Amino acid sequence: MLNELHIENIAVIEKADIEFSSGLNILTGETGAGKSIVIDSIGAVLGERVTKELVRRGAEKGVVTAVFDEGEAKQWLEDNEFECDGELIVQRRISADGKSTCRICGAPATASQLKELASFLVDIHGQNDGRQLMDERRHLEYLDSFGDYAAVRDNYKTEYSKFTALKKEADSLSMDEVEKERLSESLRYQIGELERAELKAGEKDSLIARRDLLRNSEKLTEAMDSAIELLMGGDDNAISMAQNAAYYASKASAIASELEGAANSINDAVFALSDAAETLRDLKDSLDFSPQEYDSLESRISQLNKLERKYGKSDEELIEHLERCRTKLDEIEYADDRIAKLQKELEKQKAVVLMCGRELSEMRRTAGTALEKRITKELAELSMPSVVFKVEFTPVENRQGFDMTGIDCVRFLMSANAGEEPGRISKIASGGELSRIMLAMKNVFAEKDVVGTMIFDEIDTGVSGIAAQRVGEKLFTVSKGKQVMCVTHLPQIAAMGEHQYLIKKEEKNGRTYTRVEKLDEDGRAYELSRLHGGDNITGTTLAGAREQLEACRKFREAAIN
Repeated sequence: MLNELHIENIAVIEKADIEFSSGLNILTGETGAGKSIVIDSIGAVLGERVTKELVRRGAEKGVVTAVFDEGEAKQWLEDNEFECDGELIVQRRISADGKSTCRICGAPATASQLKELASFLVDIHGQNDGRQLMDERRHLEYLDSFGDYAAVRDNYKTEYSKFTALKKEADSLSMDEVEKERLSESLRYQIGELERAELKAGEKDSLIARRDLLRNSEKLTEAMDSAIELLMGGDDNAISMAQNAAYYASKASAIASELEGAANSINDAVFALSDAAETLRDLKDSLDFSPQEYDSLESRISQLNKLERKYGKSDEELIEHLERCRTKLDEIEYADDRIAKLQKELEKQKAVVLMCGRELSEMRRTAGTALEKRITKELAELSMPSVVFKVEFTPVENRQGFDMTGIDCVRFLMSANAGEEPGRISKIASGGELSRIMLAMKNVFAEKDVVGTMIFDEIDTGVSGIAAQRVGEKLFTVSKGKQVMCVTHLPQIAAMGEHQYLIKKEEKNGRTYTRVEKLDEDGRAYELSRLHGGDNITGTTLAGAREQLEACRKFREAAIN
């Protein structure tokens, strides 16, 4: 549930602090006063795309902070390592240049993380969402969100993925004879060239190291000769002197035991110097330099460089490429056998997919029948008693008879008036009917939705009179299980709310300001009178507004009891 909302320097709102309650919260105000800005602010703090235009003119930044109960988001918060201690605080800062920063419980977060988190907190139904009903590609998605067969659907997707993987492999092996021969010749050429090169992993690096060694062999030999001479040449060389030192230190340690460590160190040094001298002498002996070896090294390095440039790969990658070419050539040469095997596997997997598809289809049809009854009942309660709502199933029209969604194409049909055949919603439903159908679906789907807050931004589009009253009653019904917020211009809906907020625009010092005020009973009566009659507010309209509020209060009490 959304408990508090702080808005600062967002559009025409300089600063607003709103405390929301459970149940049905109503937001009213003149057109352009900033009602939708409140909804946009909630969207912004929950990761929706923001631009610099959202920041109030002249301000360095805009800030939106929302305080929620953890609710169903607790596990997500734990998985993403956000510590909230029961109170979930989300903040979004938007700078004047359009950049934004996000925080969850004080810790830095990304906008994508906010959007993930939002799926556990709030469902915002905008003014144009009803139009989504006219997109028949989404009807299957709506049905699946209602049905209780997620495991069956996931199993179908798994089997379908196996089918597509087999088909992709079979398609990759299927080619005409000319193309097969052309590719085979290319692969044979590459294999021959790379096999003749007798590539070895790491060879180039060792060749370059040896070449560089030989290139500097003269200087290297002079340096090693000097070092060997100092270590081993003459009577007073380093090793002899160290050996003498080790001898005398050993004698001294026999008298003074505290010198034993020093004697051992000198003795170790003798061995280390001897090993170093041997290493120098061995390397010197290995430098049997000849112009032929150097030329051979240069030639081999040049050959490897040429191959690397030609194939755009390092020497180790060339070895891997050679293996891939061999594998690909084998696949082509034995493609007919492999294709025949794949075709048998495809037929078997196709049968499995169709079996899973039929199981999924049966469950969808059962869910479709239940959805028809539920939506029809909901719409009857929304002053559409003659409506007929149908879920139509038609087969997928392709060679396989199925696609990634199953074996069915699904679309919703409706008839708004008695005696008329159901037709496509896009051709039949008016704006008000679309709004009510969407509200009916939201109410049905809300039973399985984990979010704690539902927001309806002008759900009353195209609705008036008794239909508006029924929409208000339905919103209250939804609010018995979830916190509901509704932006409306209709007094029938506003009166049904348990809490009402007035969004009011004012001018001060040449600037426009919007403030949000929670209304008491007198304030609600005055605002309802304005919604009924505009500026013509009289004792009679106020009395009518109070009577309407009382009637709605009694309806709520009866509905609860």
